[in-house]
Amino acid sequence: MIPGGGQPNMQQLLQQAQKMQQDLANAQEELARTEVDGQAGGGLVKATVTGAGELRALKIDPKAVDPEDTETLADLIVAAVQAANENAQTLQQQKLGPLAQGLGGGSGIPGLPF
Repeated sequence: MIPGGGQPNMQQLLQQAQKMQQDLANAQEELARTEVDGQAGGGLVKATVTGAGELRALKIDPKAVDPEDTETLADLIVAAVQAANENAQTLQQQKLGPLAQGLGGGSGIPGLPF
């Protein structure tokens, strides 16, 4: 029930939903432009991903390259990319978390009984 027995203003609810959708789209665009780094092997391998998780760059220190041990290099690359993606996920939660809650991820739309 709506306090006071009034009906919800559907136009206002639609405007709120459209604003939340636009805010979400803006946050996603910002994430796609923002770059975060991850590293492994004490900085021997560095990966750069966007806040959306797209791999943009990979830097490998020549000291990490051993032709006799490519497995270690591969492990360092995987670890650096994973670290960068973890940082991207943290950024996503910071940027999108409050918006997701506003879209029904916990608090719902103000004024609605659910």
